[in-house]
Formats: sequence, structure tokens, C-alpha cells
Amino acid sequence: MTASVNEKTQAQTLRIRRATADDLTQVVDLDARVTGQAKPDYWQDIYERYGSRRLDERFFLIADHGSGANEHKILGLIAGEVRVWEFGSEPCGWIFAVSVDPEHRQQRIGEALFREMCNDFRQVGITKVRTMVARQNALHMSFFRGEGMTAGPYIQLEKTLDDA
Repeated sequence: MTASVNEKTQAQTLRIRRATADDLTQVVDLDARVTGQAKPDYWQDIYERYGSRRLDERFFLIADHGSGANEHKILGLIAGEVRVWEFGSEPCGWIFAVSVDPEHRQQRIGEALFREMCNDFRQVGITKVRTMVARQNALHMSFFRGEGMTAGPYIQLEKTLDDA
């Protein structure tokens, strides 16, 4: 998939593609710059589960420039999967990770990744997509609301487990 991005990228072409093992170093670096914590084992596991097996229902996508000197610089990522009958839910797509390089935000990269993920879900017969967002994460909340997502029919519940 290719998409045009705004003037900040000097009319370069944005390419959305499946992640490869060669991308992992840059994925870890991007995530560390965004979250402040390097998690190489986590991303290796994500790649093994979502980038190399059951590719008809698991998606790990990368955004980069399709040509020029920055061809291999990862600008963003999104990961998700089709989940079936969890919590009594009809089959739906779940997005559990999305990230865009802070230096390349406001260039519609996240939108392009989200759109491509939704297209991948549609191609396998999925008609609904879900995610979870921390209430205090204004950036993610704004992004997903801007993509048309609204509160769904489920409420997340949690309990802190102590040593007792």
C-alpha cells in the first residue's frame, strides 16, 4: 500500500507493509523514543506471533518511505489481530499497538496505518475494530476518536493483586 503524505515529507511516498525481522531494531528504537523504555524481548515476541505466523488473522504493519535515502527509516507501526468470541464478542479486529515517530507526527502516518489495518481486517471478513486506551492518554484518545472510534459495549475491569 502506498499513500501520499503532506508537505513535511517533501512529497515522498509513504509505504505501508508487513514488518520483517530486519525491522526489529528500528521498531525497538521507535518504541523506546515514544515510551521511554526499550523492550527488545517484547518486540521480538510480537514479531514472532504477529509478523510471521497466522498472517491471515494477525497483522504487524510498518510505515516507511518507499523511495529515496530514508527508504528504510521506520516512521510508524501498528499491530493487531482478529479475535473470536472473547467475552462473548462476535469476531472483531483488535488493535493493540500504534506508534508514530514523534518527528513525523501530524503527517497522517497514523491515519494511513489505521486505514490499512482496517482494510486488512475487512479482507478477512471483519466488520468491527476495537482497541483499549488509557483514560489519561490524550494523544491516543484523540487519534482513535479522530478515526471514528467511539466507546464500545464493554467496560474494562481490573483488580490489583497484592502479595497477601
